[in-house]
This record gives sequence, structure tokens and C-alpha cells, in this order.
Amino acid sequence: MDVAAPERTATESPDPQAPPRRAEPCAFVIFGASGDLTKRLLVPALYNLAAAHLLPDQFAIIGVARGELSDEAFRAGMGDALREFATGSVSPQIVRDLGARFSYVRGDFDDPHTYDRLSEKLRSVERTSRAGGNCLFYLATPPDVFALIAEHLAQAGLLHEQDGTWRRLVVEKPFGTDLKSARELDRRLLALMDESQIYRIDHYLGKETVQNIMVLRFANGLFEPLWNRDHIDHVQITVTETLTVENRGKFYDRTGALRDMVPNHLFQLLALTAMEPPAHFEADPVRSEKAKAVQSIRPLTPDDVCTNVVRAQYRAGMIGNRSVRAYREEPGVDPHSMTETYVAMRLDVENWRWAGVPFYLRTGKTLGARRTEIAIRFKAAPFTLFRHTPVDRLAQNLLVLRIQPDEGASLQFNAKTPGPEIYIGGVRMDFKYADYFAAAPSTGYETLIYDCMIGDATLFQRADNIESGWRVVQPILDAWREGRDCADLTWYAGGSDGPREAEELLARDGRTWRNIA
Repeated sequence: MDVAAPERTATESPDPQAPPRRAEPCAFVIFGASGDLTKRLLVPALYNLAAAHLLPDQFAIIGVARGELSDEAFRAGMGDALREFATGSVSPQIVRDLGARFSYVRGDFDDPHTYDRLSEKLRSVERTSRAGGNCLFYLATPPDVFALIAEHLAQAGLLHEQDGTWRRLVVEKPFGTDLKSARELDRRLLALMDESQIYRIDHYLGKETVQNIMVLRFANGLFEPLWNRDHIDHVQITVTETLTVENRGKFYDRTGALRDMVPNHLFQLLALTAMEPPAHFEADPVRSEKAKAVQSIRPLTPDDVCTNVVRAQYRAGMIGNRSVRAYREEPGVDPHSMTETYVAMRLDVENWRWAGVPFYLRTGKTLGARRTEIAIRFKAAPFTLFRHTPVDRLAQNLLVLRIQPDEGASLQFNAKTPGPEIYIGGVRMDFKYADYFAAAPSTGYETLIYDCMIGDATLFQRADNIESGWRVVQPILDAWREGRDCADLTWYAGGSDGPREAEELLARDGRTWRNIA
């Protein structure tokens, strides 16, 4: 069933033809400028912002990496990356204009002289770009040098704000590998700068559908009255990939699915689903309500980990017509590895709104389909009214928020099928962003980079958000490390829907997962 476009009202968003608000003048410094993140995502995102007229005229981009490159060679390399990884067709004029803003600093991240050269480069580009002394430092680096770079920046005086200028630090995930390391990283960063200067980035929060969860909930009287334990049976949050670990085997074998996905991506989706309405739509109220939602998750005991958490690893299999090898056969992976590539769990949010409503989370690699979604299953209607009709069962009432690959939402409900007798079938209303809004293709980083430049931290995590997530995950890590028998690794075939034990996790409660494919 298609969704008709409603008439625009005076209370809706401003005229899309109105001139956009440009970001504030600044220098954008990328540590790790030779890496894949910069080439595949950051540079295409900057191009998209330039094409949308959202970058300031007073703007410079400085790359910092170990390789020996001139400014001209760096510009040429970034131009090649843009043409390879752009999300759509590129304008040669925009490429030239953006490329002229690039310059380069060579140096090791642990060498103080690197930061002296960076200071000199900032002074040089300030004379030409007139960025007003504002700097955005983006750490597109391995996580073990986050604090090291920040400390060197502070020692060089590059994090100091004065005379109305701002200095901001963007930190990629993973933010720590457990609760202790996350706290230690927070301690080191907050000893150097204020919380308001730190932007902990999660690219999932740049996706339109993720941001739309709050709009759907809090801007529609249709949904919010039903968003509680009286009407919702359970919630399923799914993040699955068809990809193997590819060339990331060495990194992934030290990390695993739990650390890589659950405290950040999945808990962000859970928080947006479970949070209470903020007092107003600004960074601190929104982040406070998200933190409260994660803090309300009932702590897991060792027995809970045995009962409510499944860990698994993929074996050889088929994804479509493509054969995939077992995880232990991947390059860089220990042939006896016990690292999980799949995890599923049941969590309970213990507050007034969600008491008794289970949240089921699952994520994994090398599965049958790529899917990121939140499925809200509403409680079934009573059958009494239809007890003398040929109705065997009613279709599930589901609201599904699709984040990838097909961004949108669908609502499933029951309707009578044509004919003289009462037969009931499930029908679905479906909304797709691509059909309704003329949104340009994006990397998911555009909104986040732009928000960093204008100082809007709504979509970024505070220290308490990070630590709350690790606090939930830590008992699972502890139980696995202690080698409890019930926490043993299990297996699933590549290209499947996951391990049998994950199905049993829901079957025990009389429920089933939504099909991945």
C-alpha cells in the first residue's frame, strides 16, 4: 500500500529552496589522512557538503599522516579517492575548488615535531583561508592513539580556546574495549579539554532513519500513546551484514561482534527506541534521556549471560552464488580463534514505560542478507470477536523502522480479504525515503561533520552514554573470559540467518525472529 503525500502545512520545515545555513569558518584537520576512512567516507562527505553549499568560504583541510607527500601530491590523491568513492556524479569545478583547500603535514603521531609542523601549517592556512582560528581535529586513526594525539595537541597549545575561537576533537569508535579502558580514555581526554569540545562519533547516527526515530515518536500523536508496555509485546533490533571480515581479520580477531557493534550501534538504536521525551530538542536534554534509557537496562548476572546471550562464529557457506570460507580460515585470523562474529541477547529495560517488555538484539557478519532495522511488535488483539468465523490467527501488528539498505518504515495490520466470509489477512503500509524525499546519496557522515562545525552535539555521545553501554556489556565479557561452560562458542553457516541457539533464545519466550532475507 503506497503512502500518499500530504499537503504541506505552515508548521512544517522551512522552504527547501531557502538558502542553507553554512557551517562556521574553520580548519578541518584529519589525523590518519592516508587511511580508508578518509578516502572512502570523509572526503566524499566533504564533497557532498560543498555541493550542497554547506561548507564555509573560509575553510581549509589539513591531512596528517606518516607518508612523505607534498601538498600537490596529497591533493591529487584525495581527488582520485573522491572520483573513486563519490556517492554520485561529481562536478569538476567543485572538485577543483575543494582540492585547492587541501594541504598536508607529514609526521608520526608520537613525535612532538609533528605538532610543531601542524601549528605552522595552521598559521599558514589561516593567512589564506581566514578560518578565524577555529579548528576541528578528526581522529581517523587506530583507537590506541586517540589519547596520545590529544595529549600532543594539548602540549602544543592547539586545544586551547581563546578570544571566541573554538577547538573540537572528533573521536571515532571503538571508544575503549571494555568499561575500564573507556573510563581511562575519558579520564585522559577530559583532563585536556571540556566535555563540550569532544565529539564521539557513531556514523549510524548520521543516517536519516535513525534521526527520524525521534521525529516519528515525538511528532506524531498516532504512535507515542502506544509506545509503552500496555501495547508493545517486544522489540527486535537487528544489524546484520553479508560481508566477511575481509582484510580486517587481525583487527577483528581482537575485537569481535560484541565490542564492535553492541555498546555503540545497537545501544544507540535501543536508546532512541526506549528513551523518554526530552524537555526540548537540544544536545544535553536528548543525550540525557538516551543515557537514562541505557542505564535502565537490568544488569546481567553470570547466570543471565548463560541464559540470555548467544555467541557464535561463522563457518563456510554460500551467500547467493558466492562461496565463503570459515572465519578461522580468513587472513590474519587465529586458526583456533574463539572470537564471536555473531551475538544475540535479550535485555530488559526496567522502568515504568518498558517493564516486562523484552528487547532482543542481534548482530553478525556473513549472514544471508544485509539488514539494519528496529521492529516493534504490538500486542495481539483478542480473538473473541471473531470466534465464530474462519479466523485461525491474526497477522502480527508490526512497526518496522528500516535503516539499511532500504531506508524507510512499514506498518503491518489486519484487514478483511474480499469475499462473502470473514477471512483476515495482514497488509502493509510502506514508506520509503527515496520515494518521498529527493535526498542526495550520502556516506552518512555529512550530517555529523556539519554538526561538528556548527557545534551541535545532539547526535554525539557524552562520556556517561559511553560508560553506560560498557557497563551493560562488561558482565558478558567477564563471563566469556572466565570460560563458563554455558558461554561456549557456537556455530552458523555463512549465508544463513544465524545459529540455532539464537532461534531458541526467542522460542523459549514463545516468539520468533523476523526473517533476515
